[in-house]
Amino acid sequence: MDEIVYHNRYTGENEIEKVYGDKALRWTYGSVAGRISLSLLVKRTAFSHWYGWRMDQPQTKAKIAPFVEEFGLDANEFACDVDNFANFNEFFSRQLHPEARPIDASNDSVVFPADGRHLCIPDLSRSSGLFVKGETFDISTLLKDDALADRYANGSLLLSRLCPTDYHRFHFPFAGTPGESRLINGPLYSVNPIALCQNIHILSTNKRCITQLQTESLGTVLLLEIGATCVGSIRQTYTAQQPVTKGDEKGYFRFGGSSTMVLFEPGRVQFDADLIENSAQNRELYARMGDRMATVVA
Repeated sequence: MDEIVYHNRYTGENEIEKVYGDKALRWTYGSVAGRISLSLLVKRTAFSHWYGWRMDQPQTKAKIAPFVEEFGLDANEFACDVDNFANFNEFFSRQLHPEARPIDASNDSVVFPADGRHLCIPDLSRSSGLFVKGETFDISTLLKDDALADRYANGSLLLSRLCPTDYHRFHFPFAGTPGESRLINGPLYSVNPIALCQNIHILSTNKRCITQLQTESLGTVLLLEIGATCVGSIRQTYTAQQPVTKGDEKGYFRFGGSSTMVLFEPGRVQFDADLIENSAQNRELYARMGDRMATVVA
């Protein structure tokens, strides 16, 4: 695939993504030798665990300041000074000052659960594809639960793709009471569009966690975190069965790009116009955690 183009909600412009590890990604998913390497090593959990361990080493601290500068990150948002991170993984899963990500206060708003590039599907039964027209994944495979798959077959979905440069904590998009997180093991392919354009089923087969959030006005909302190549782990920081408010932290990813999904029951939400418009063109919308992505349907 050519350059990755997304729409920036804040500038109102289409922008080209600066991909961390671009050459390696294109070699892995675009050449015969790369695909052999992918099958034998890269997709395997051991590789990502090794890379996560590597990012825990003290010498990786030297990578932080150049990374911040190269990708234009705003260090003023960080809750910890750049020089005080012990290693790259600690920086990668950094916390931010609360004022850096204000939470939309409207009672009927649903917010983005993470910083990233987002696509929505207003009705899963009528999806025309993700990234590539006509290509979508199987919800039964994704959820590994036939009853849940039937319940959300006509529901709505938000897919949020986090790049290595993004803030990597994920949050609750709405108030409610979360249950236990259910882990479904799987491979760890990249979730970058370079990979997804070749195999959209990565989203439904990669290692993932599923949590059911019980709410008063949205019914049961499904929250998923999807692992990817070089993601050391998915860490949950919330407490099951304890009520949460909109924007509360749910957990974080360790090193690597990754994704979250939110599934809604049929007819529960109305996605924002810019999200719908760009998604219809298979173009992601860049927006930050806490900003509105939809409203509750009365």
